[in-house]
Amino acid sequence: MEDEGLKALCSGPLTFMGAPYSHDLTSAKAAILGIPFDYGIHPFRVGSRQGPLSIREQSRLMRPFNPELADFSPAKRLGLVDCGDVKLTPGRILDAFERIEAAMARMLAAGTVPVTMGGDGSISLPQMRAVGKRYPGLAAVHLDSHTDTTAPVPGNEHNTGTQFHHAATEGVIDPESSFHIGLRGTTYFQGGFPRTHALGYRPVIPLNALLERGFKDVLGEVHKTLEGRPVYLCIDMDVFDPSCAPGVCAPSWGGLSAREGIEFLRGLAGLNIVAIDVNTVSPPHDVNGMAASLAAALMVETLVLLCRYRGLDREGTD
Repeated sequence: MEDEGLKALCSGPLTFMGAPYSHDLTSAKAAILGIPFDYGIHPFRVGSRQGPLSIREQSRLMRPFNPELADFSPAKRLGLVDCGDVKLTPGRILDAFERIEAAMARMLAAGTVPVTMGGDGSISLPQMRAVGKRYPGLAAVHLDSHTDTTAPVPGNEHNTGTQFHHAATEGVIDPESSFHIGLRGTTYFQGGFPRTHALGYRPVIPLNALLERGFKDVLGEVHKTLEGRPVYLCIDMDVFDPSCAPGVCAPSWGGLSAREGIEFLRGLAGLNIVAIDVNTVSPPHDVNGMAASLAAALMVETLVLLCRYRGLDREGTD
C-alpha cells in the first residue's frame, strides 16, 4: 500500500517545468516526451541522447507566467504532463525508430499534441511517420541550418542528414507545402539545395534570405501556404548561433540570435501545430546549459502557440 504521508514528504522524478509525471492523457491537450537517441556518427560531437535530461534540468528556470507574452500558465491550461523518455537503445536504430513511432502514435490517438525533446535530428523521421498517419496532408516547418535531405546509401540508410529525404519519399509529409528555414553553413556534399528541390520541396529559405526578406514577409508566406493544414514544427537547435546555443551536434556560426528565434516562433501563432520536435541539444558540448535552457524556453513558447490556436489564451479558461 502506498504511504501517502511519505509521498507528501518526497519529490517525484525530474519533469519538464515540474509538470506531473503521468501516462494518463485523458485531460492532457499536450504532453512532453523525451527521445534519448543519437547515432553517435558525428566526428566528435556525440551526446545528444542526453538532451532530454538536460532540458528538463534547465526547465526549472522557466516560470509559469510571462506578462509580456501570456499572463497565464500554458502548462496548466493544456493539462501538460511529462510522459518521461522512450525506452530505447541508441545502437539499435530500427528498433529505436519503431519505439519512437509507437509512443508518438499512442499520444496522438489520445488527441494529445506531443512536444518532444531529442536526441539528434534523426528522431524526426519516426515522429513524422506517426504524425503523418494521424494527419493526412501533414506539412513541416523545419528550422535548421541544414536541409537534412541527404540521399541514403546502402549500409547508411538512416543518419542525421536523411530524415527529410525519407519523409518526402515515403509520403509522410507534403514536401510542396513544407518549409526549410534558416539554412546556412558548410556541408559534406555538393548540391544540397537542388537535391532538396528535386524531392518536391518548395524553394528553401536560407538564413540570409530570411533576414533580407524580413520575418513578416516570410511568415506571411508560411501562413498563406499552411492555413488550415496540420503542421509538424521541427526545431533543430543548430539554427541558432553557437553564441547562444553552443551545445548542439553541428554548430554553424552566423545563426539566429535567441531573440530572433523567439520572435519568429511567435509569428507562427494561428497555425494548426499538431506536433512539436525540439532536437540536437548535446549536453557534453554545452556551456552552463545554454542550449538546453534556450530549448526549454522555446518549448514554453510553443505551448503558448498551442493555447492560442485552441482559444485557451482567453480569460476564464483556467
